[in-house]
Amino acid sequence: MTTSPGAEHVPAAPRGAGPEPAASLVSGPEPAASRGAGRELTVATYHVLTRLPLEQAVSAIAGEQSTGTFVSVAGETDELRARHGAVVLGMTEIPAPVAEALPGAAGDGPLTAGLVRIGFPLANTGPSLTNLLPVVAGNLFELRELAGLKLVDLDLPAAFGEAYLPARFAVEGTRRLVGRPGGVLIGTIVKPNVGLRPSDYVDLVLELGLSGADFVKDDEVNGDCPPAPLPQRVRAVTGALDEVERRTGRRPMYAFNISDEPDRMLANHDLVVAAGGTCVMVNLNVVGLPAVAMLRRHSRVPIHGHVTGTGALFRHPGIGIAHVAYQKLARLAGVDHLHCGGFHSKFYVTDDDVQRTVAAVREPLLGGFPCLPVLSSAQWAGTAPVTLDRTGTSDLLVLAGGGVLGHPDGPAAGITSIRQAWAAAVAGVPLTEVHEPELARALEHFGGVVRK
Repeated sequence: MTTSPGAEHVPAAPRGAGPEPAASLVSGPEPAASRGAGRELTVATYHVLTRLPLEQAVSAIAGEQSTGTFVSVAGETDELRARHGAVVLGMTEIPAPVAEALPGAAGDGPLTAGLVRIGFPLANTGPSLTNLLPVVAGNLFELRELAGLKLVDLDLPAAFGEAYLPARFAVEGTRRLVGRPGGVLIGTIVKPNVGLRPSDYVDLVLELGLSGADFVKDDEVNGDCPPAPLPQRVRAVTGALDEVERRTGRRPMYAFNISDEPDRMLANHDLVVAAGGTCVMVNLNVVGLPAVAMLRRHSRVPIHGHVTGTGALFRHPGIGIAHVAYQKLARLAGVDHLHCGGFHSKFYVTDDDVQRTVAAVREPLLGGFPCLPVLSSAQWAGTAPVTLDRTGTSDLLVLAGGGVLGHPDGPAAGITSIRQAWAAAVAGVPLTEVHEPELARALEHFGGVVRK
C-alpha cells in the first residue's frame, strides 16, 4: 500500500471515539532533516503490524505520540496540530514478520504489516535523547491498534549532532592507546564471570597482557561487586597492566565495568583514570543512554558500550527496537566501542543482522560520530574468515572468551590462534592450509572452520 506522489505533509488527526480518519501520506525518500509544513522532523521508521486498516493504526501512532489522545480534548486545535502534530511521511505494505498478534490487539481482521515513516517535530523534543526516546519508543508498544511494532531506523536532524559530543577515541584513538595501528584488535573477557578475587585478576590479566591481548574487559555482571569491589579490582588490574607495559612496552586496554547510579558512575570513572586505567565499560541499557551522554561529557578515556539486556528489544521481529536504530542512539550518547553481536553466535542473532549492524555502526552519523564495532559471543579463530567476509574490514574489536581462555594450550595460544586466523583470512588463505600449531589446535578443539 503506497500513497500517491505529491500528497501534502499533513499532521495526523486526533484519535476520537468513532472511526479515525487516515493521516495524509507521502511516499518516496525523505532527507534526514525532513521538513513537514516548514517543520524540522525526526523521522522514525517502523514495522507496524495490525488487524485494523493500516492507515488507522498508523494514525494512532502519530496522534498518540504528538498532540493526540484517545478522544478529542479542549486545546487540541488545528493550529496546535499544524505546529506540533506528527506527520505520516510514507507507508508501504510488507509481509507480516510474525503470524501471531501481540496480546490485546484490537480488531478481528487478518494481520497486515507496513513499513511506515513518521516525522516527529523537533520543536516537540528539542535535540534531547531524554525527550526523544519517549516519543519514538515510548507508549507505542501498548497501543491496542497495534498487533506488533518495531522501531527499525531513525533519521535525526542536524541539531542532535550539535547538542551531543561524539566519541573522543573510537577506532583511531583506541588503536593509538593499545599500540596496534593496523589489523584486527583482539581481546577477551575475564572468566569465570563471578567469584574471582582481586588477586585472581592480577594473574589472569598479567598472562593475557604478556600473551599479546590488545583488550581485556570486565564481564557485564561484574560492576562494583562484593567478591571483587571496584576500588580493589582497579588497583589489582592496573598494577598488572603496569607490569605488562614494563616487560613488553605495550599496555593493553582494560575496560572496567563502572555501571552504577549516575553520581557513582562518574566517581567510578575518576577512580579508574586516577589509577592509570585507559577505558571504562558501561551497560548502556541498564544505566540509560542520557546517563551515558552525561558520562561522555565527563570522560577522559574511551567508553566501551555493552548492550546487555537489549535482547528484549532486538530479538523478536514483532516488537521492540532494532539494533540498527539503537546504535544511532548509543553513538549519539558518545560511546567509543559498541557491541554488535557476533557471527555464528551462541546467542540468538542472525548473521545478516550482525552484518547490518556492523555496517550501520561504520556509517557516518550526522557527518561524524565514529565508533569501533565490537564482535563477541562464541568468537574464536574459526570465525575470522566469515567475519572478514561479512564486514569487509579489520577495523573491529573481536572479543573471544572461551576462544582464548578455552584454548587447550592456554590463553596465549588462544590469542595467537586468532591472530594467525585473521592473517590468513586477510591473505585469502584457507585456515586448514595454515601450518601453525596454535591455529591447528584451535581448529581441532573447537570443531573446524566455520562456514561463511
